[in-house]
Parts: sequence; C-alpha cells; structure tokens
Amino acid sequence: MKMKKYLLALSLGLILVLAACGGSSDDSKKDDGDKDSSSGDKEVTLHLAALESAYGADVWKNIIKAYEGINENVTVDLTIAKNLEEVIRPEMQAGNYPDIFMLATSREEALTETLIKENGVENLSDVLTMTVPGEEVQVQDKLLDGFTDTLATNPYDDGEMYLAPMFYSPTGLFYNAALFEEKGWEVPTTWDEMWELGEKADKEGIALFTYPIAGYFDTLIGSLLYASGGPELFTSAMTYEEGAWQTDEAKRVLETVEKLSEYTHPNTVANANPNDFTKNQQLVLDNEALFMPNGSWVVDEMKEAPRADGFEWGMTAVPAFEEGGDQYAFTFFEQIWIPKEAENIDAAKEFISFLYSDEASDIFLEAGAVQPIEGNVDKLDEQKKLFYGIYEEGALPAMGTFASTDPVPGASISDELYGKVDSIMSGKLTVEGWQKAIQEVSDKLRPAMK
Repeated sequence: MKMKKYLLALSLGLILVLAACGGSSDDSKKDDGDKDSSSGDKEVTLHLAALESAYGADVWKNIIKAYEGINENVTVDLTIAKNLEEVIRPEMQAGNYPDIFMLATSREEALTETLIKENGVENLSDVLTMTVPGEEVQVQDKLLDGFTDTLATNPYDDGEMYLAPMFYSPTGLFYNAALFEEKGWEVPTTWDEMWELGEKADKEGIALFTYPIAGYFDTLIGSLLYASGGPELFTSAMTYEEGAWQTDEAKRVLETVEKLSEYTHPNTVANANPNDFTKNQQLVLDNEALFMPNGSWVVDEMKEAPRADGFEWGMTAVPAFEEGGDQYAFTFFEQIWIPKEAENIDAAKEFISFLYSDEASDIFLEAGAVQPIEGNVDKLDEQKKLFYGIYEEGALPAMGTFASTDPVPGASISDELYGKVDSIMSGKLTVEGWQKAIQEVSDKLRPAMK
C-alpha cells in the first residue's frame, strides 16, 4: 500500500505543462483502406519486433505460442535481436514497419525517441479499457498505480498513453551483503556516511564505487535530483526549465557524481562500454568494489558469473543528502508500443492487452521479467522480493524521463548529462563545464517541447 500511495503522489507531481501533440485517431486508421482494423474472424499476421534482453528470446516465443493458442486467426512473426535497432531500421526505411515494438526508451540508438519526436507512435489509451483476453477485468484494473501517468508512458503529457508499461525494476546501489556483515559495516544512508565508508574500504584495497556504463547514471542522477530538490527539481530538469541546472540543488547532484570519481575503481572507465560492462559488475562480485548502480535484472544477468565465497546480493536506495533526508530508488520500466505506420493496429492492441493476462504474466515471471501488475511481487522468490520490497522499507520511488521535443540538430540532453560521466570520472571535464553544457542544451530544447 505504501508503494502505491507514493507512486500515485509521484505521478500527480509529474503532470507537466506541455503542448498536446496532434496524432491520428482510431477513425482515421479505419478510413485508411490498407490498414487492418482488428483480427476478428479475419486471419492476421502480426509482426512483433522485440529487443533480446536479459530475459532471453524464448520468453517471447512462449508468449506467442500462448496467444496463438487462444486466437487461431492470428499468426505472430517475431524479430528478436540484441541489436534490434540495427536489424529493423533498414526495413522501416523501406516502408516495412513492425506492428508492435518491444523497445524501451533511454537506449543509445534512440529509435523509440525518434518515433516519438516524429509523432510516429500510436495512441494506446484504449488498451487500458480493453478486457484482458480470457479474463473478466480490464487492463487498467490490473496495473499498479502510477505506471501510466508519467512522461515515460505519456510522452506528450496530453493525458494519453502512447507507450504501455511492461517490465519494471527497482534500481539502486547493489552490493555484497555478506561482505558488509563480515566487515561489520553499516550500509550508508547519507552521502557523508558514504564518503566515510569509502575511506575505510580504501584502506583494505576495496573501491567504494563502480558502474557498468555511463548510461546507468540515468537512474542514479534521477534519484539524486529527487533527493536534492524533491519532485520539483526533477520536474524542472525534465522539462528544460530555465536555470534548472544552475540551481544549488542541481549543482550538488553534479558535484556528488564528481566526488564519486575519487572513490571509483580505476578499471571502471576503460570497461564502461557495451562489450566490457560485465567486467565492472564483476568487481562487485569479487569484492573489488562495494557499490554499483544497477537494476534487479543484474541478478539474472550475472547468474553464471563467479563470485566471492558466501556472496549475497543486497540493494539500497541512493543515500540522502542530510541526516533523516529522503532516500529514493528510481523505478525503471520498459515499454511496448505500436508505430503509426503499422498495418494491423487494432489487432496489435488486442495482442498487447493479452500481455497483461495472468497466463502471460506467469510466462514473463518465469523468465525473470516482472510487470507492474497487482500480486506479482507475491509470486517472486525471496531474493527478488528483497529488491521489489525496497519501497516498503522506507525508500521513495522516483520515475519519469525527459519531456519529448521536436528534433533540434546537435542538441541531446542525454549525451550531455549521461554521456559525459566518463569524462567527469577521468578528470577530463569539470563540474562547472558539465553544468554549463547541460544548461545550454536544455535551453535549446525548451522551445522545441511538444
């Protein structure tokens, strides 16, 4: 209940003032003769393009088998790849769009963001009121509060959902709980305590911090913004408010990242790339670094990796800036969506509604993918309950992302904010230079908000 209340309050705090974006309605789709309206009694072939993530490829094959078992008129063709954007982009350029994308935002290739900026994603609000196939409830009745009320699902903030929430993971700082018990160390709740622990660990040859790649700072910096200035600071930063990054609260966030560089394992920056990031995660497993920002998926991602004797996963919220201050754990979730150029939009919506069924949810859970559906946490093993129960332990949930804008050549807020972390860590960039660059690109994007 506590998590629900926080998520609801958070979602209300993230209602941002953006101009509504025009999009084609369902009627316009039905008027387009070469667009299929629904499966009905007509045979339909859906094309699903899915990112192959830590959950593997078989999960989607099992989902498709289950859906085709209850809807004999639908065949689902699957394209699944770890480099999905590279595989599917040539097809799209040739005019062949998938009917459904399982591809989240905040990826380096930014294909999803590109379609959002080009008004190329279909309105999915009506999926929420669809009856789940094989059940007697609507999709919206099964979802946890707050997951359809953020810019991560409603990128134009027009009260409409264009990206449906699929898998969610609490994020935070992951560590070896057994090592802390062995050393008699307390998990820090403030940054002052974190720096003190860093000094203790350094004397034993252990780094305080590492990170997989710079992109993982999206959740860490998000939590820091909440902790430093509350939802108001986060919202102002996400909507490119004038001077947002020049405030003392925002500078404190950037200075904290810089100070972490003093305690970061020396191999981190060299390994912080898509090919070697697991080497940084291995540092925690080998007790060479204490903390890393990550999500609950890391357990499955590293399940075959060697580790120190007695290793036990632990996760904590990002430390507060003051004693007794709020600690936040960013909630990361992936989205599924339909491009406007899809040939079978209504049939695709029917398929998406099935993904919230108990049958589909259990298939996902078996692969380690947790949807924001009522009762799912109760089905998890004790290890994962520890992660997903972090909000019951006093951590506040943070969620949201940057507001969508029209394309501005050469202006990428993600590149400036997260892409420059390696330079901060290696000492090639100062906080002052970082802060200035972030504010400058923010000022460029503000007039382009949708």
